[in-house]
Amino acid sequence: MSRTIRRGLLAGAAGTAALNAATYLDMALRGRPASTVPERTVEAAADRTGIAVPGGRSAREARTTALGALGGVATGLAVGVAASAARTAGLRLPPALDTLATGGAALVLGNASSVRLGTTDPRGWSASDWTADVVPHLAFGLAASAVLRESEPRELDRSRPVHVSQPPKEKRPRGVLSRSAMIGFASGIRSSFGIAAVVLGTGSRPGAVRKVVAAAPVAGELTADKLPAAPSRLEPPSLAVRGAVGAGAAAALARRDEDGTVLPGLVGGVAAVAGSFVGNAWRETATARRAPLAAALLEDGLGLLLATSAARRR
Repeated sequence: MSRTIRRGLLAGAAGTAALNAATYLDMALRGRPASTVPERTVEAAADRTGIAVPGGRSAREARTTALGALGGVATGLAVGVAASAARTAGLRLPPALDTLATGGAALVLGNASSVRLGTTDPRGWSASDWTADVVPHLAFGLAASAVLRESEPRELDRSRPVHVSQPPKEKRPRGVLSRSAMIGFASGIRSSFGIAAVVLGTGSRPGAVRKVVAAAPVAGELTADKLPAAPSRLEPPSLAVRGAVGAGAAAALARRDEDGTVLPGLVGGVAAVAGSFVGNAWRETATARRAPLAAALLEDGLGLLLATSAARRR
């Protein structure tokens, strides 16, 4: 565990450095001022808790600036440790998806307190505001993921020496949990995607009946999802169904590949719930910007990509 934490702290530190570098480079190129959201978040938190920032006006401003920056550093380190723990547990994504997932986690966690305290509202952000926030967090994900990937082989070499005189032991198939998370997240985006991908990916040549049975729910959901009267996926019955479907799809995928089903099913269920919340937030933001159809189609594409990639035979 200590090795996982050390590796996570290194990854978080590298990601934070990359995020800060990208932010300051953007400020230098565009001549924009620094964001005041961290300072306002510290002030709002102090007001909410009743803890006053000590000192005169200039001293308080300096302290709120410092506390805001320290909060960003703490967030980066926390995301790095969480990503390291996920890899230790066997959750490994392709590099591109790993970068997006790590950077996205840092973006969501970094803005969570500000949104909760009302010091910022992503629904009102302009394209320039989104660029200023998304690009540095992608840099965070790229740097943190690279550090975790580079540190892993050396760590495995030290902790698992290979004895030439003995045949290598059979290892658990790699990528099982990452594919469980992918197909679960896809089920949160569209509840029919996960099961359909498993059904179509199980046989080498799916028959006509199997294709129809798997594709019909997908076609129906893709159509119904675009209707204004479509219910929210976050309503308790719908959310529970998506979690169960994600867990079932992940477990079926693991069973197809002759692996255990309990942990993959758990990962798939949690990922399905996460996919439901992320997809709903994405659609609400797009609706506020009057681009609901484009957002829905992009969400469709992401879900199909994740589901088909996860279900493809290794």
